[in-house]
Amino acid sequence: MPTGKDLHEQLSWAWEAQLRPRLDGLTDEELHWEPVAGCWSVRDGRLEGCWPTPTPAPFTTIAWRLGHLGVTLAERASAHFGDRSWVTSCPDTAQELLGFVDAAYSAWASGIAGADAARFQRPHQGPPGTTDERHPFWAVVLHVNREVLHHGAEVALLRDLYRHRG
Repeated sequence: MPTGKDLHEQLSWAWEAQLRPRLDGLTDEELHWEPVAGCWSVRDGRLEGCWPTPTPAPFTTIAWRLGHLGVTLAERASAHFGDRSWVTSCPDTAQELLGFVDAAYSAWASGIAGADAARFQRPHQGPPGTTDERHPFWAVVLHVNREVLHHGAEVALLRDLYRHRG
């Protein structure tokens, strides 16, 4: 079973050594680049989308993926370590969005680092759609870490595609 230290180290290493350095120099044009028509993005401070998500889901921009990541981290930090408020908007410029994601990451990561062993065993709301508090907190943290890892990889790939477009 992973410890809080293990979970924090997994996230902080991926963020600090791999993902965050790849975001340096992100421009507004790149942030909102739509490699295909009909992309979901962040427009007018709103993360586009609907529930249930259509099948197939629309392709998403770097702005959408970073916005989703920032909202996920901010809402989880608020739900588990803060005032339980909801995030209702998201910046739509590269510099402001990166600041938003950085702050959300910091709040989540510092909450994980400060949680004790008993907290990691206590039941919490798990992944989206599971409000029955049947998941130990360590499972919730693994879910959020997975979100950071996979959306971070998607953003890195989109940045590479943007730089090498024809």
